[in-house]
Amino acid sequence: MRRLLAAGLLAVVLTGCSDPEAAFVPNPPDIDVDTPALREAKDEAGIEDCVPGEGDPVDGGLPAVTLPCLGGGPAVDLSTLRGPMVVNLWASWCGPCREEMPVLQEFHSTHGDEVPVLGVDFQDPNTGLAIEQLAERGVTYPSVADTEAVLKAEPLRATALPLTALVDEDGVVVRVLPMELESVGELEALVREHLGVDL
Repeated sequence: MRRLLAAGLLAVVLTGCSDPEAAFVPNPPDIDVDTPALREAKDEAGIEDCVPGEGDPVDGGLPAVTLPCLGGGPAVDLSTLRGPMVVNLWASWCGPCREEMPVLQEFHSTHGDEVPVLGVDFQDPNTGLAIEQLAERGVTYPSVADTEAVLKAEPLRATALPLTALVDEDGVVVRVLPMELESVGELEALVREHLGVDL
């Protein structure tokens, strides 16, 4: 009886994490984020290459971890990035992440030269589906891949998605927003308030 209850509870938990478009895979095998097929899909979608930074690590900044560019391209040491910029953690299995992608893309299209957007495909075993979802939503801003969930540590403490971090011109993470962004106006207001950028 206990085994049946445990199996039922596990099924409920996994069903709660699942999604019609993509199921979360606990403890996935090694995840490949750069294959010929992924490169081709990224190119066809018009997703931009990642851009490495040039700064040194700073207190309160993004961690000194190098993440590969999703779908190929230059790897990025997050600690070298300088803002003002928007860093958004997402995954193919996260429904609210998909809902806010058009908001981030519109912000990128309008303000990307002044305040770039960088996506982080977080703990996502479905890299092919991830690029497909970006393409379906017209996303062109780049994404790195955090396949081992290193960003669960400070300062982002990513335990739920979506999550957006605002990074200032000195590279300091000034605000972490564990919420779904619902409009471009909302994101513009957050950037004005926390990064001091008049958009």
